[in-house]
Amino acid sequence: MSGGPFVMASLNGDHDRSTFSCATEALDRYFQQQLSQDVRRRVAACFVASTLTGTVAGYYTLASSSMMLGDLPPEVANKLPRYPLVPAVRMGRLAVDKAFAGQGLGAALLADALVRAAQSEIAAYAMVVDAKDDKAKAFYTHHGFIAFPDAPLTLFLPLASVK
Repeated sequence: MSGGPFVMASLNGDHDRSTFSCATEALDRYFQQQLSQDVRRRVAACFVASTLTGTVAGYYTLASSSMMLGDLPPEVANKLPRYPLVPAVRMGRLAVDKAFAGQGLGAALLADALVRAAQSEIAAYAMVVDAKDDKAKAFYTHHGFIAFPDAPLTLFLPLASVK
């Protein structure tokens, strides 16, 4: 299947989630079966990239979160106020349908998420992600994310670097 152009939008009832397949069963199952409950309960927001014909090519979720100040690397923590918690935005999931893999859509979804978080009127210091494996970690570090010293698969990116 060919790539873009893609339309970025909040997930809505017009998006067909039934055929989405990214080769990770947990991500497919979440998108197809559980996501609408999380959106309705306001515990996650979902954004999709779809083709001009409406096929969902990828998605990501965002939610409010926080980080313990003491978990941050000292060179970062020393520049922040001494509050125990630092506000953040968590990207809970990021997935690209197999038919659109290898076209840079994952990076485009990440960029869209970072811009949304950075432009929000609700203050957040960073975006936090939990990489599922070393390949995912490499993807995030390639885009500037920093691993937590005591949790190498949890990474963050200060949103000031996005602006």
